[in-house]
Amino acid sequence: GLFVWRLRNTGIRQTPYRFAHLYHIANDRLITFQYFNFLKRMYVTQYNKDLSQRAKPKSDSIVSPFYELQQLDREKKVVHKISPISPVHQSWSETSSRNELREMKSAAETEDSVIPVGAESKEDRQWKEMKLRLDDLPGVLARLSKIKLTALVVSTASAGFAMAPVPFEFTCFLLASLGTGLASCAANSINQFFEVPFDSNMNRTKNRPLVRGQISPLLAVCFAACCGVPGIALLTLGVNPLTGALGAFNIFLYTCCYTPLKRMSIANTWVGAVVGAIPPIMGWTAATGSLDAGALLLGGILYSWQFPHFNALSWGLREDYSRGGYCMMSVTHPELCRRVALRHCLALIGLSTVAPVLDITTWTFPIISLPINLYISYLGFRFYRDADRSSSRKLFFCSLWHLPMLLLVMFTCKKSVLEKEDKGDLPGRSCERAMEIRLP
Repeated sequence: GLFVWRLRNTGIRQTPYRFAHLYHIANDRLITFQYFNFLKRMYVTQYNKDLSQRAKPKSDSIVSPFYELQQLDREKKVVHKISPISPVHQSWSETSSRNELREMKSAAETEDSVIPVGAESKEDRQWKEMKLRLDDLPGVLARLSKIKLTALVVSTASAGFAMAPVPFEFTCFLLASLGTGLASCAANSINQFFEVPFDSNMNRTKNRPLVRGQISPLLAVCFAACCGVPGIALLTLGVNPLTGALGAFNIFLYTCCYTPLKRMSIANTWVGAVVGAIPPIMGWTAATGSLDAGALLLGGILYSWQFPHFNALSWGLREDYSRGGYCMMSVTHPELCRRVALRHCLALIGLSTVAPVLDITTWTFPIISLPINLYISYLGFRFYRDADRSSSRKLFFCSLWHLPMLLLVMFTCKKSVLEKEDKGDLPGRSCERAMEIRLP
């Protein structure tokens, strides 16, 4: 009984030491220290109920077996080379002096080699001012405006102009092409101006002029304004107001909607497809002055073509896009990326079949275009099934020649203007024929 009574008293006395609450006032604030031996942590609580935590260093009396190894790692390691056994006639003093001389020479050589390398790396790390020469300015502006993409935009607008069922006017064609090209240069320049911090993190875009500092942001904005304002004015005054309105809307859609959406949602791909579908519509409206079903069909073909083209391209650039902070289907929704690409490959077959129904081409167009549409659909299926870089690369390179081939076949199968005139289906000619009928 006395033994049990003794244990209870000692347990009750030791409990406050293990779970002790020491109160004192510091800076007129009541602070509570709660110390737990088994947790080795110190908790500090104030009136505002904020909890901060810091680790208490352990006071180990016994040296840890890893303590000596840690001390050896912190110290500088010196490795001495063991010299071979010297012959009998050489004394110990001679061999030791030779070893010391070798060590001194090697140390001197290492010091001489390390110092200049460090100096060179320090010089390389410093920022250097890049001076722009007038000879390099055209190339820099061409890369700022994405001249290859601009050429593709102009070519699709030219295809829309050529497919329009009206007589070809060379002057209107030149004005429409020039205005569309200037509008595309302005949109691409503004896009690069907004994406400098993100392009610097991607291998594909880190050599752009604004990222490398080859051109100032002010000069880039001035170049975009000098391209955009004359381009829209040329389309509005030289061609027709409808084409100018489409060009201005496309610049707004590309710079203010598509560019910020690339870092917010995968919906940017669909918005970008609309941007790419507008240039052939602009070519059609430049020739006819009206927005017809044929213009919407050309826009639909360009809209569907961009999904296998861009999705296959982005599949091989997933690391770059994730590093740059872009929200792409290939990064966040890889299965959806492959499924959408296959879906729009098959949509190209259906859109090619609709062309003769709308009386834009003859019925030979869906037949002649069927092999190339089936081939890109096959590659889209391979990309959907395999989901590797090889299949995406094949689909991307196929899309590069598929679009010009499809537009060329479509142009060769276009219904002639004479047939349209005989039927009276030319836009703008129905009113003339009505006036001729009314006249006596």
